Amino acid sequence: MEEEMAAADFWNDPEAARQVVKKQKSLQRDVEQWEKVHRQWEDLDVLVELAVEEDDEQSLQEAAEQLRHLQRAVELLELSTLLSGEYDHADAILSVHAGAGGTEAMDWAQMLMRMYSRWAEEKGYQVEILDILPGEEAGIKSVSLSIKGDLAYGYLKAEQGVHRLVRISPFDASGRRHTSFASVSVEPDVEDDGEIVINPNDLRIDTFRASGAGGQHVNKTESAVRITHLPTGIVVTCQSERSQHSNRDRAMRMLRARLLQLRLEEQQKKMEELRGQQGEIAWGNQIRSYVFTPYTLVKDHRTGAETSNVNAVMDGEIDLFIESYLRRKQA
Repeated sequence: MEEEMAAADFWNDPEAARQVVKKQKSLQRDVEQWEKVHRQWEDLDVLVELAVEEDDEQSLQEAAEQLRHLQRAVELLELSTLLSGEYDHADAILSVHAGAGGTEAMDWAQMLMRMYSRWAEEKGYQVEILDILPGEEAGIKSVSLSIKGDLAYGYLKAEQGVHRLVRISPFDASGRRHTSFASVSVEPDVEDDGEIVINPNDLRIDTFRASGAGGQHVNKTESAVRITHLPTGIVVTCQSERSQHSNRDRAMRMLRARLLQLRLEEQQKKMEELRGQQGEIAWGNQIRSYVFTPYTLVKDHRTGAETSNVNAVMDGEIDLFIESYLRRKQA
């Protein structure tokens, strides 16, 4: 009788029930992934056995290729076990802001936007531009991307920080080498579960005409929305939707994500202080350098991971850096 009453009280607690359902879905995903890899191993085992019996060189080569794919699948499965944070399975909102340096820095910010979009598309994630502020001559001053897919935040949280570019500037007629900076911030995009409470009196809401693509409609109506959270100074803007109401809802979701990330960072900072570490993300404290000249090298300063294939990195091949960071955090 007492157990039944306890169970009734539990399911009458929405937050407790939500956490259980969330955990159940996460465990179900893990089981399905393990079962998929196990089936691949069984199929490979049969293929190898038949190839050996029939002395089939072509089948052996096929088996070797499948083994490489299976090894990669196991590596990713192992990596997913490191992503056990409360919000690691959530969608992500990734923002890029150009640093000082004018057109050169704005072009670098646009290159990073393209890099993350390519990476996300290769993962099968859905990418949407929530807000973008173009540069005067080229590039972008800032952009906010919605990246939807399982573990999007878990992976992309490794990218938060300042990114440095060294190259011969295409905007410098003298062909001099320039150094540019851009900052990347990442927040978990979660449903409003009441965990982050926002007082309407703490908000200043402004509307304006959207400046991005979208046809005549966005230029004739004040559909874009800017929300300022007065206690923290956080400002979010959304102009991707056609209606002011939709943009406001999206902007509020972006604000909740920023406030949640702020809380997570404060918790992490306290943990690092207890461990005697300083992990503050500050302007000028770059996490990664991208060198295009006089040699080619992309190096992560936190882990030491590096590659000379800068073209592949700018096309979205950044798993090397993400995975090395996640493994280092768990070491």
